[in-house]
Amino acid sequence: MRQTLLALVLLCSISLFTAAVQAQDSFQLFGGYSYLRPSVAVTENLYPPSCPVGVPCVPVVVGTHPNLNGWELSGTYNAYKWLGATADFSGHYGSVLGSSVHLQTFLFGPQIRFPGRVSPFAHVLFGGAHESLGGNSSLAISSGSASAFAVAVGAGIDIKVAHFVSLRAIQLDYLMTRFGSATQNQPRVSAGVVFHF
Repeated sequence: MRQTLLALVLLCSISLFTAAVQAQDSFQLFGGYSYLRPSVAVTENLYPPSCPVGVPCVPVVVGTHPNLNGWELSGTYNAYKWLGATADFSGHYGSVLGSSVHLQTFLFGPQIRFPGRVSPFAHVLFGGAHESLGGNSSLAISSGSASAFAVAVGAGIDIKVAHFVSLRAIQLDYLMTRFGSATQNQPRVSAGVVFHF
């Protein structure tokens, strides 16, 4: 009886270990640094004496490209060995003309990958972006915030350094947003650590 019970426990343990090894890498969690160079429209309100005499002051929209630093966090469920579904969140922060700029993205979509010690991947993500600009009274810059549709198309390379850990050497994305009924095209670069479950 003890031998049968021991054999049954050993068989269950081997089955569970085999299932865990096969299931390992069915979910990936990435976290790291991200750099974004967005196209931001700043509204400058001109006040007298900046306005010519007899001419009403009209707000002037100035386009600029600040350097924003931040974070990116994504999770990917691999339904198949090479195909998965990704949820990607990021936050980027900086300043333009002395005013604070924040841009967050919330994106979802398919990702394909080529598993291995060096694992390239590519994805197409859809969702939204939220941008906020702090005011600057010394330059009369208007503050405000807006939300818009966003798409990210990108690729990257993960390098496995341990059984459950990889380094994301680089991830390059083309991020397109639609703030103010105009299209903004911007690069996003990320790197960090990937945990495999």
